Amino acid sequence: MTDIVILGAGYAGLAAASNLAGRVRRRDDVRLTLVNPDGRFTERLRLHSTGAGRATADLRLPDLLAGTGVHLEYGWVTAVDADARTVRLDDARELRFDTLVYALGSTADTASVPGAAEHAFTIDSRQHAEALAARLPTGGSVLICGSGLTGVEAAAEIAERHPGLTVRLVGRDAPGSGMTAKAQAHVTAALRRLRVGVRIGEIRKVLPGAVEMSDSRLEADLVVWTAGTRVAPLAPALTVDERGRIVTDPSLRSISHPHVYAVGDAAAVRQKFGLLHGTCQSGMPTGVHAAASIARRLDGKPPRPFRFGYYHRPVSLGRGDAVVQFTRPDDSPRRACLTGRAAVWYKETVTASPWPTYARMLKVPSLASWWPRGGRYTR
Repeated sequence: MTDIVILGAGYAGLAAASNLAGRVRRRDDVRLTLVNPDGRFTERLRLHSTGAGRATADLRLPDLLAGTGVHLEYGWVTAVDADARTVRLDDARELRFDTLVYALGSTADTASVPGAAEHAFTIDSRQHAEALAARLPTGGSVLICGSGLTGVEAAAEIAERHPGLTVRLVGRDAPGSGMTAKAQAHVTAALRRLRVGVRIGEIRKVLPGAVEMSDSRLEADLVVWTAGTRVAPLAPALTVDERGRIVTDPSLRSISHPHVYAVGDAAAVRQKFGLLHGTCQSGMPTGVHAAASIARRLDGKPPRPFRFGYYHRPVSLGRGDAVVQFTRPDDSPRRACLTGRAAVWYKETVTASPWPTYARMLKVPSLASWWPRGGRYTR
């Protein structure tokens, strides 16, 4: 019996689990285990809405995986011993594996700036986003630290949902940087319409009720941290990069431990244009490719290299506005973009619940060779 353990049921991990379950459903020599803290699937692309206090869908893993043969193991992963091929959970249980898919994702990098971990909220999990929503003041001010796409979406959503709040967005770069002038201008106009203040500068320290900049101090009733991500150091034997991501070979295997596959935000995946950055757009295809590679190895075939190209950069600006910047495969902007209601429709279409996609992969896993959810994927 070959034991395959998949850690994490996020976008990438669930893509790996459902696709692999479809590929091995006729085999009786493979045992699949999916490890997750609970039975709910979190749509991470909607956590900024959760953080603003909006309800999101309650999608249940047991419902999706019923009858597939995938065993759900509930628990928090506390350590991975890649040499001994064991996974330790928070209740001291140990799971043995022959092949591991590491899909535990990333968390907000609150360690890079003093005080961020102690004094700022994050929206990198459902629990954290719900905690933020519960603490949003009815009046007063909220400071969003990080002017990347997550920060922009969070600032716009909170400002729209809570018009009585003073919302400010702070970061090193202007919101929408990296987009064309037209797309960036639309982001700027939307934030201005929502009365979101923007401040460009370097954050030096987070204090209780304030943020220290390089040249000033900004007061706030609540601070939200969206600047950067990191991967928890749970597998010390694996070769990782400076952000803790597992360095992979072209087929997504760890370069130090080939029986470990890394997917999604937890993987440092190199393409011709450079390293992938963590998004659903690239995360789900890595999960599918890991499943295909494992299935090929079970059949005695060598794995194929992973190839991926970006297609777009969709950003919501509240419920009634958005911008979609179309990109080249290396994520550099093309001239084309969508704004306003057309962009809202487009973004909601491509970021709709992946539940039907996972269900299709359980039945016909080869359909995922062509990836329709925002990226160009060939395996």
